[in-house]
Amino acid sequence: MSMPKTQKDFIVFCVAQQGRLEHEAVIFVRSFRACNPDFKGRLIVAEPTGARWSQPTAISAETRALLEAEGAEIISFENRHFGESYPYGNKIEALLALPPEPFLFFDTDTVFTGPLSDLAIDFDYPTASMRREGTWPEPPLYGPGYHDIWKCLYDRFEIPFEPTLDLGQPEEYWERFLYFNAGWFLGADAQEFGTRFLRYALSIRDNTPDELACQSLDPWLDQIALPLVIASLGGGRPGPELAGLDSLTSCHYRTLPLLYARESDAAIAMVEEVCTPNKVKKILKAYEPIKKLVLQGKGKKIRALFDQNDLPRREKVIRNAIKREGLWLR
Repeated sequence: MSMPKTQKDFIVFCVAQQGRLEHEAVIFVRSFRACNPDFKGRLIVAEPTGARWSQPTAISAETRALLEAEGAEIISFENRHFGESYPYGNKIEALLALPPEPFLFFDTDTVFTGPLSDLAIDFDYPTASMRREGTWPEPPLYGPGYHDIWKCLYDRFEIPFEPTLDLGQPEEYWERFLYFNAGWFLGADAQEFGTRFLRYALSIRDNTPDELACQSLDPWLDQIALPLVIASLGGGRPGPELAGLDSLTSCHYRTLPLLYARESDAAIAMVEEVCTPNKVKKILKAYEPIKKLVLQGKGKKIRALFDQNDLPRREKVIRNAIKREGLWLR
């Protein structure tokens, strides 16, 4: 295994556009800078454009100025294949707007709580987040099962299947198969990774294998194609040296109600800290969840609903409890 790249060698990026994502990008960028003051690479916010959106996508002038003042570069990319019909495809097409350099992608609903320099990142071993549930596939009663569904995809793209299996897991159990959350992923060459990601995703969408006939591709398409890309490039499951990307270094909170319900005190404190300055409040108060949960302090009511040492195992239970209080804001 080659030596990990140094900080100055790579790109950190997320995707943002007008509305919710641009406000989340403020938290993303400000928390990143707070935790990584010596970062020498490029911090990029990729902005989708093009006719595949019926509403404006351009980040507002005020938010753009704030992000750039924090040292973020905003680059535009055109949605040629996805767009409004499948916004999760942004992360795929955004890669093609980057140079062929090492990269670390994060979903915009991420807050940083520690420095990336604490992690031993090897960009020559592509990998992604393991903070996931068995959301896909959902094998029908009479088959095909997990094995046949996943194997048909590896066979289509001529990727060795057996090396990707976790043989410590039972047959026909979802964790036996390579499956990631696409909340963060990394690789050595954004262009190569993005080209392959796009090819696999379009092939699955436009020429869906018979084994997937009963499966939903929306919103799971990116997470179906991602392990295929990673395996084809010689990567796999992350080792313990990257565990911080799912806990101590970065937190993919997904929605602010879930942040307050189940994430660490450090993650909540960082969100509240980076939203505090008046120049930031002025922009973020336009987004109702931040205004009410963070700036007005109603997130504390959500926190009080749950025992952090005994959280419900199912996210649906958490969401329903928050909804009953009228605080499910997103």
